[in-house]
Amino acid sequence: MAEDYEKMTVAELKELLKAADLPVSGKKSDLIARLVEANGSEEAASNDSDEDWDDDGDWDDDVAEGHVAKQKPVLDDDTKAALSLRSEQKKKTPSFRRTEWFRYKRLSRSGWRAPHGMDSKQRRNYKYRSALVRVGHGKVAAARGLHPSGFREIMVQNTLDLETIDPETEAARVGRSVGGRKREQIYSRADELGIRVLNRRRDI
Repeated sequence: MAEDYEKMTVAELKELLKAADLPVSGKKSDLIARLVEANGSEEAASNDSDEDWDDDGDWDDDVAEGHVAKQKPVLDDDTKAALSLRSEQKKKTPSFRRTEWFRYKRLSRSGWRAPHGMDSKQRRNYKYRSALVRVGHGKVAAARGLHPSGFREIMVQNTLDLETIDPETEAARVGRSVGGRKREQIYSRADELGIRVLNRRRDI
């Protein structure tokens, strides 16, 4: 099947992907792999449907309770209300951009900086300039520091840092400097403890 796909053009492969309701992005090798995988899953599904299934009443007894991909935090009603209110407020909050962000690409990638200068139009709050960070844009204090899911984030650098995390109210965020091998160890240990990892990589 893969050899037949190799003879086709990228445009023809994309038409097949569109017909199968699959993504059409990537190189030709990615498109071919996606089509082969889709055909393989269809054949496996058809083979499974042909087999007889014997239901003896205890089919779910041997299913192990593993890691839940996205655990939910245990929150009280006040915290839930605070998170909901913060979410509604965030929709009305303007995007704070640095002075002259539209003129220089390096400034568009940087974070907020307070404008300075006697003639700064942004500092003088001219309407055609972006909004200023003010005290009135602050969010609900009860939800401050919480992840949108409701967890309190704990920075993790190794597996030992997971031992102090409460899975019901706290979630782990792996440091950006942690290598791939140590990340795998952290993920597996977090699965054992039932801890949610907020920035889990899909390729690991």
